[in-house]
Amino acid sequence: MKLKALHTPPPVSDTERPVPRWAMRLAHALPLLLLPSCLWRLPFALHFEMGQVQDLGMPPYWVSIPYILGLSVLSEAIAILTIGLVRGWGEVAPTWIPIIGGRRIRPMAAVVPAILGGLILTLMFTDAPIGDGRRLTPYGIVDTVGYTNDAWQALATVCITPIAAWGPITIALGIAYYRRRTAPSPG
Repeated sequence: MKLKALHTPPPVSDTERPVPRWAMRLAHALPLLLLPSCLWRLPFALHFEMGQVQDLGMPPYWVSIPYILGLSVLSEAIAILTIGLVRGWGEVAPTWIPIIGGRRIRPMAAVVPAILGGLILTLMFTDAPIGDGRRLTPYGIVDTVGYTNDAWQALATVCITPIAAWGPITIALGIAYYRRRTAPSPG
């Protein structure tokens, strides 16, 4: 006897050509990879400094709450959009979207934002320690944030470090999408 499910699961690949397994896994893991960073950020909205030693005061609540909540939601939404690089809705626009709904998406319309976004994210989250509590970033040399104890610093490192992979993952998924969509038809 075969059990009937409440719904049928979607096909493994609803794309025109098969998606490499690594790309599918990476695209679906990306929102989970960014989640610790988004959750780490939330207490700052309510002026809880998570063990950081800061000389500057916190902004008023009317600034910090919408900014930090918006940043966390936007980060996760963009990470979820990256799944479109491995799913059918990244090849044909969903019908509910005005004007372009139901039309095929040109490969470069997805590849260019993915690659540019990945490059920008890589630059934003790349820095190098240069010693004496300072780091070299795209914005210049900055002082490393201090923490009240090692436990807070370890927690911050565990939560924040994975965000540095966001840019390279997006670039890799954009390249895989381009190769899959522009490959010559077999036969």
